Amino acid sequence: MISFFNQYGGQLMQELGEHIYISAVSLALGVIVAVPLGILLTRAKKIAGFVIGLTSVLQTIPAMALLAMMIPIFGIGTTPAIVALFIYSLMPILRNTYIGMNGVDPNLLDAAKGMGMSNWQSIRWVELPQAAGVIMSGIRLSGTYVIAWTALASYIGAGGLGDMIFNGLNLYRGDLILGGSIPAIILALVVDWLLGLVEKKVTPATTQEV
Repeated sequence: MISFFNQYGGQLMQELGEHIYISAVSLALGVIVAVPLGILLTRAKKIAGFVIGLTSVLQTIPAMALLAMMIPIFGIGTTPAIVALFIYSLMPILRNTYIGMNGVDPNLLDAAKGMGMSNWQSIRWVELPQAAGVIMSGIRLSGTYVIAWTALASYIGAGGLGDMIFNGLNLYRGDLILGGSIPAIILALVVDWLLGLVEKKVTPATTQEV
């Protein structure tokens, strides 16, 4: 263990940093796009089924195939990996945003209208706070997916912990495989735990009791 860190510690920390960067940017882009789109779809329900279905279809594309499809457009490296992982992150966040917003108690919506709130004010002060727990659940799920899939990004030169894992596979080195796999697993568990805390924090107390 000590000899492994003496030899590969610097490389491991660099690849862990790359892994976190790619995952964080991909997930952030997913949140920025999917949450507003999910809210918009609750106001345009005629196209909601089509859009959510399209994101579901995109997620069924094998990760390696999607990464390979990015190469003719964006080349190799970090950018195509982030674009591919961003596409993968969309579906859980978009679906949960749509479900959460649609699941708000109609009595609360009627009360908001009765108070003279505009559509935007109703979203900001009533619907989003009530749906926040469900939305965070989607972000949490997407976060763990993205961290796991980022390991595959090394195939297109994006770096990350996948470099060490696949080098270990090519060289039949179990220590390299574990050296890349264990930090990726720990990272996914830590992110899942942290996002779980946020989910509990933003979930309305009345929803938690149910």
